[in-house]
This record gives sequence, structure tokens and C-alpha cells, in this order.
Amino acid sequence: MTAGTGVRIIEVGPRDGLQNEKVHVDTAVKIELIERLEACGLKEIEATSFVSPTWVPQMADHDALMRQLTTRPGVRHPVLTPNLRGYKGAIAAGADHIAVFASASEAFSKKNINCTIEESFARFAPVFEAARADGVAVRGYVSCVVACPYEGPVAAAKVAEVAKRLDDLGCYEVSLGDTIGVGTPATVLPMLETVARGVPLAKLAGHFHDTYGMAAVNVHASYELGLRAFDSSVGGLGGCPYAKGATGNVATEDLLFMLDGLGIETGVSIDALVDAAAFISDVLGRKPVSRSANALLARRASANAAVAACAADDRHG
Repeated sequence: MTAGTGVRIIEVGPRDGLQNEKVHVDTAVKIELIERLEACGLKEIEATSFVSPTWVPQMADHDALMRQLTTRPGVRHPVLTPNLRGYKGAIAAGADHIAVFASASEAFSKKNINCTIEESFARFAPVFEAARADGVAVRGYVSCVVACPYEGPVAAAKVAEVAKRLDDLGCYEVSLGDTIGVGTPATVLPMLETVARGVPLAKLAGHFHDTYGMAAVNVHASYELGLRAFDSSVGGLGGCPYAKGATGNVATEDLLFMLDGLGIETGVSIDALVDAAAFISDVLGRKPVSRSANALLARRASANAAVAACAADDRHG
């Protein structure tokens, strides 16, 4: 990698990370998490999704959250909107940046959003029309870009087709998701190369789940290919309710630790990020999934213990 070549980190923990958590997280806690993430230097933080509470109970407070959330200058809080009804709710609550999600797998599309790929685009059409009229930016997601939990391997040509349709509709960026985390550079890079023939790499982002520990490896390989935007989740939060066994996205701390080590600019403080990971993990009653967060927290605890021991020696000296 080339030192000094910046990367955009899109933080998805408050939405994509928390949506699969069984522990109820209060609105005030979600807002504090978002504020902590902003304080780290993150500029794009996915806040919530305007979906039916029946399907995603954790996101039932989407309206209250957006109305209470104060946005810092220069920070974006995209929200997911699956259809025109969700879009209208999001805009009424103050959102000015939305995302839509499609799948490269027919089976996953039916499980995840209860419609075929073609039907999903029919739902998107009025959303894009309204967004253009309102001057609202739209980001697109494509799930199952490597494999599907129901269909198995997914053809790169199908991923490219779906990504191109989202781009043609007006997405400023299309995030490519390895939803079940089975990708390796051997499968991710050919997929990216195929997609990039229709959508420039500058308009693509990587969204790698870490089920098999390959997320950071895939980020590294994708960066080498030319990708410069990556989704990640604080503390390694996440999973997918329709992909049994899938874990969260690459932990933001693990991604940042790697990028910092390579001299790649992100504008994000890893110390503040580790604090944010510890905060939300405590709420959920567990340690962060992130190895970097746990290692840095352990190092901090050890240093604090050493300082306390020295202070005790001085008092008794």
C-alpha cells in the first residue's frame, strides 16, 4: 500500500451492527454511541433504518432517534429506506442522506426484503425519483456479492448487473457486501474487477463481514486494486438475521489499526474508537469482538496498573 493515500471509513455499527443484537439498546444509548463515533473523527455514520419494527425490532425507534440526533458539521448520518414509505418517514424525521439495499442473489432478496431482485428495483424507482426532487443523496448496497447462504456461490456478472443498475438510478456510491464473510482475495478481486467494468472503483465501497477472519485481508487486497472506501462496524458488531452464522463487518478498530500501521490517512483516532467500542460492548454485556480493541484495552489496563503500583510504592517509600 502507498503511504498517505487516504481511505474513507463508513461506520455502520449503529445500524448494521446493532440490528441483529438481541439485547434492546435504548435510543439514548444509540445517540451516545453515534456522538462518540463522531468524536473519533468519523464523518459517515449509518444511524438507523426506516424498516418495519416487525422485521427489525431493534430499529423501531428510528423516528425518535433521528429527531433527537444532532449532527456535527461535515458529518453524514445515512439511514436505510427499503421503499417509498420508509423514505418519506426518514425525510420527515430529518434525514438528508439515505441508502437502499439490493441483493445479487434471488433467494437472499426474497428472505431479506421479501421480494425478487426485479421487484426490489420497482420499489426503488419512486424512492430515487423523490430523492432527486428533494436533493437527497442515495447510497446503494448489494448483498451476497461472493456467495449466498441459500444459493451458494454468486456469479460476479450478476453482482455487476445489480451494481450497474443502482449506479444508473443515481447512487453516488455502491457498497459491495460479502454478507456471509466467505470471501477471500481469490474470490473478491475477480468480483471487483468485473463490477468495475461497469461502475468505476471510485464509486464503489467494500463491505466485508469477518465470519472466517478474512475481512481485513479482503480490505488490504481491495485497496491494492484501487478501492478507497470501506464499511466497518465499531467493536465488530453485527451479523445478519437472514444469514445464519454470519458475524459482523470488519471491526472499525481492526481496520484502523491496519491502516494506521501502513501510514494510510483516515482522520480517525484509534484511542477514542476503542473507548466507543468498550462503551457499546459494555451495554451489550460482553467484550468487543475486535482483537485490536481487546489488545489495546488490555495494554491500557496494564499501563494503568503499573502507574498505580508505582504510586503505591512512592506512598510507602
